[in-house]
This record gives sequence, structure tokens and C-alpha cells, in this order.
Amino acid sequence: MTNKENLILEKIDTTLKEVKNKSPLTCCITNFVTVNDCANAVLAIGASPIMTNENKEIGEIVNISDALVINIGTLTSSQIETMLKGAHQASKMETPIILDPVGVGVSEFRNDTTKKLITDYKIASIRGNISEIKAIAKLFGFIDEANIAKGVDVSDNDIITSENLKVNSKIVEITADKLNTLIIASGPIDILSNGKTTVAIKGGDEMMSRITGSGCMLTSIIGSCIGATNPFDGGLLGILAMNRAGEIAKSKVEDNNLGSGSFRTFLIDALYNIDSKDLIKTSKIEIL
Repeated sequence: MTNKENLILEKIDTTLKEVKNKSPLTCCITNFVTVNDCANAVLAIGASPIMTNENKEIGEIVNISDALVINIGTLTSSQIETMLKGAHQASKMETPIILDPVGVGVSEFRNDTTKKLITDYKIASIRGNISEIKAIAKLFGFIDEANIAKGVDVSDNDIITSENLKVNSKIVEITADKLNTLIIASGPIDILSNGKTTVAIKGGDEMMSRITGSGCMLTSIIGSCIGATNPFDGGLLGILAMNRAGEIAKSKVEDNNLGSGSFRTFLIDALYNIDSKDLIKTSKIEIL
């Protein structure tokens, strides 16, 4: 790694301490499929989750929160009202908003909601798979074509690899720059960009795609980390922590000949016990 990459990694210890010391209150408007996993992941990393979908209380909750995570995984009309009211209040309070545009590109309903949130409010970070990030880039006219998102999963011909990393990172970088936000595209190789600095991160394990909610958990963790620090450092810590937890969990599953249910439990355990020195030692990042 270069000196620049080492300097970025050296911040990890301080950033993790900030999360643990502050225990940021993370308000999550998320989907009912993964809400329990997201809450447990936020707790494990050292933050405090509060989950809601209620329009009547969202303003009060955002007032005391350090971050607002919006996940459109099981979108409803009433939930949209809560999301917009929460985003409005977060913008007034200058509370960072982290958006997980689950399945954007699949329906006009999701497309319209995603576009309104990004257009009307200051989004600190957008975290999705590369198909979802491309769908957003297409929605705003940054690219002409984008593969159709496959539900909550990345399109089969859209998986980030060493061969297409340069092309995909350019799309992520342009989208981050144009939208003035931090974009995180998750995959076998993660891409993080604020439009000025773009980083590729290798790590994690393919077993993470065999459980429901690993992406949603990641977004909630990133929200907590950003709530304690700043988008770039918080986003990077969230990715590195989740990737390392996935690697540790997979190792334990293999050692004990277990399956995906145990993997989920080991993943939360690994997040709880995450160590900054281990993260710095094992992380593989590249400034593009």
C-alpha cells in the first residue's frame, strides 16, 4: 500500500473509538424483513439504535438522533411520509442522512421516492449494490444505460470484479461528485467515493450474500459510524468492520461445519469484538 492508503487506515483506530465513546443514537426507518438484524448490528458496533416507521413521532426522534438511516426495502405510501418528514427534520438539524435505495430501478414507486429524497434533502451517504448505484446514476442522467436491478440483489452481469473495477469506480465517482455525497457500492470489491477520493476495498466473504439483511446491516452500521464522525471516515470504518466480521464468521462456520444461521450469529459476535489493530492489519484498500 502507498503512504496515502496507510494514512487513511491510520484513522481507523480513532474513528472506532469515537463510535464506542459517543454511542451515536441511530434512527432507522427500515424494512420489516431486516429490522431486528439492523438493530443488533448497530448495538454490536457500539452505537444505539432506535427503529420507527411512525410519522407522528419521527420529528421528535430525529431531534435527538445523531444519524438518520432510510432504507426503502419494503416501501409503503405511509412509510414514505415518515421518510420525508424525517429527512426534512434531519436537514433542519444538520443530522446526517444515510440512504439505502433497496431495489431502486425495479419500479417507478422506488425510483420516484429515491429521486425525491436525493433531490430535496442533503444526503450524507448512499449505500447500495452497484446495480442500485447505476440505477440512480441513470435516474439523474449521469449515465445513459444501467442494468436492471434484480430486486435487492446485484444484477448477475454487474458484479464488481478486478476486470470492471475501473469502469464501475468511475460511475461511482461521477455520481458522488454530481450529487455531492458519499457513495458506497458494495460487492466482492467495495467502492467508496466522495467525488474527490475513490477507494476500492477488498474483503468480506460470499457467505454474506447467503443471509437476508447483510446490506441493510451494513447501511445501519455506516449510519452509526457517520453519526459519530464524518461521512468518509465513518463510511470506510463501516465497510472494513463488516468485511472483517464476515471473514471471521465464515472461519468459525467452517471450523465447526455449521451453516448460514450460525454465520449470522457469528457475524454479530465479530462486530461486537471488532478490533482496530486487526482491522488495520488485515484491510486491503486501494486509492483509485
